[in-house]
Amino acid sequence: MRSTLPPPPQRPIPAESRLSTLPPPPPRTGADRRPVRWRLVRWVHIVGLLIAIAAGIYFGLEGAGAILALFIIVVPLEKLFRRHDQKIRRPGLRTDLTYAMVSPVLNVAQVIVGVGIALLILPLWVPMLLLRPLVMGQPTWVMAVESVILLDILIYWTHKLSHEVGFFWRFHSIHHSSERMDWISGIRVHPFDGIIIAVPAVMLVAAGFQLEVVGAAAVIQTILGLFAHANVRWRLRPLHRIVMTPEFHHWHHSNTPESIHSNYSVFLPLWDMIWGTYYMPADRRPQVYGNGENTPPSVPGQLLAPFRKPLRDRYPFPPAWRARLLRFVPFRRRRALAS
Repeated sequence: MRSTLPPPPQRPIPAESRLSTLPPPPPRTGADRRPVRWRLVRWVHIVGLLIAIAAGIYFGLEGAGAILALFIIVVPLEKLFRRHDQKIRRPGLRTDLTYAMVSPVLNVAQVIVGVGIALLILPLWVPMLLLRPLVMGQPTWVMAVESVILLDILIYWTHKLSHEVGFFWRFHSIHHSSERMDWISGIRVHPFDGIIIAVPAVMLVAAGFQLEVVGAAAVIQTILGLFAHANVRWRLRPLHRIVMTPEFHHWHHSNTPESIHSNYSVFLPLWDMIWGTYYMPADRRPQVYGNGENTPPSVPGQLLAPFRKPLRDRYPFPPAWRARLLRFVPFRRRRALAS
């Protein structure tokens, strides 16, 4: 079955994309050290993060708990079965830790925008609600199996859209901006990127599938996704075509021409095999990561990057989509927006 999506947006590929190992950070010399005030800001950031993580763990905050759990579970595995030779304190670590700590605030913004999008796609809710009696008339175990499979298929396609439609890539590129893969890199997500992934789960619940089952499947896929970013050398060849592995997902993050639009599945690689996006070469392994977009290193810079001119000009909002959205706007508003 062929995809009906437009051609994937062309993104810069680094010249060093075929290096055999990750290059270490360049050493700093006296000539290129940052001014004292910037070094002070860096240390204030580090100390503030340590205090925030400690306080968050004490008060049971979600972000701090996730950091502690991932550190305890995954870091020992990375030390024992390390793939890339990189330290725990690697470039970009503060950015990822900051994402984890500010996630409650980002989630609020995500919900607000999500409600607005839900209103825009209101016509899609009608067929879901019409299916509700048919879905709820099935045995519970059938609903559970269907919800897992359908959620995985829908997430595959929304993930594919996030890569192959330029406007969505503006937000999803933040997740791919890390040039190191490890225990915490999977937490780096723009809040507006998470909305398109959440839409399938909401639509399934509207169609009558059990909220508990859909929620449990989403949580399992999230946990598996975080582990898939780990810096471990396991290939797990027998599982390549059965379930997502770190090797499978590392190829998805690899910044090479052959793999940059591949391995969209977040649970079952079956969907990549069916729709022709499966990529798992036997003679090579992913080495270089990143998005090729010159993404700012700081959290505020990354949150604003999709709205700034470079990404807006490279990946504009599709005019055809704009015309379709205007159909749902009341007549007077539609005329004002069109002008």
